[in-house]
Amino acid sequence: MSYIKAGQDANGQDIKLHYTDQGQGAPVVLIHGWPQSHEAWTYQLGELPKHGLRVVAYTRRGFGNSSKPFEGYDYDTLADDLKAVLDTLDLQNVTLVGFSMGGGEVARYMSRHGGARVAKVVFVSAVTPYLLKTDDNPDGVDKSTFDDIQKNIAKDRFDFLQTFGKQFYGEGPLSNPVSKGVLDWSFGMASLGSHQATVACGHAFAETDFRRDLEGIQVPALVIHGEDDKTVPIKNSGDRMSQHLQHATYITYDGAPHGLFITEKDKLNRDLIEFATGGTVRSGENS
Repeated sequence: MSYIKAGQDANGQDIKLHYTDQGQGAPVVLIHGWPQSHEAWTYQLGELPKHGLRVVAYTRRGFGNSSKPFEGYDYDTLADDLKAVLDTLDLQNVTLVGFSMGGGEVARYMSRHGGARVAKVVFVSAVTPYLLKTDDNPDGVDKSTFDDIQKNIAKDRFDFLQTFGKQFYGEGPLSNPVSKGVLDWSFGMASLGSHQATVACGHAFAETDFRRDLEGIQVPALVIHGEDDKTVPIKNSGDRMSQHLQHATYITYDGAPHGLFITEKDKLNRDLIEFATGGTVRSGENS
């Protein structure tokens, strides 16, 4: 396994981020969502390197085979971890792709580190601009929704992960967009995360305001969101991105759930390849 050092924990132990680096060409860095690992990008890692792209995917601290410190799950620290990846591999003119929670890392990195080394950004099913409903964010999600998530994690994290995985991919009584194998694989990834990281990152993506982070982004940007996303509802996220990232190209996937890197893998791969290689990505509905 390959690792990148991203500082030390409170006890002086090195924090190591598990990563993979495939292909040659213009660099694309993939940032996974909560509570999975970089293995979630399996279909993108299998396709994008075929198109003149160098694809790097890493696992956030606390998850998968990366180090699991007790602290450091705020977005400033996570953006610093992303910087460690870009600096260690000396990547230039990067296309940053953040899925779900990973979209927050993209936004915070761009503001905290001035967009260094980055040429383009992509937000896929992202938690940006700000999920939590507050007095100055009336279009957000009610706090009770996130409180329920934390209560269910505390009660039985593994049961929560199995239930969450079904919603993640749009499973329902009349809808079976993925196989049991995908659900089992996804649960296996999520179960490797530490309890503390799962809890702390749940607070981070729910409670962090990225509106100012987004407004400083000047590079080309692409926003992709599924219209039937029940995990990060499009009305609370994708539809609001244009208020803060007015130059972005916005694509919606008709009927797609949150985990569209699996359910819409061919469509997503096509759009990422087009954007990263300088092709034309059509805005609007992409059914």
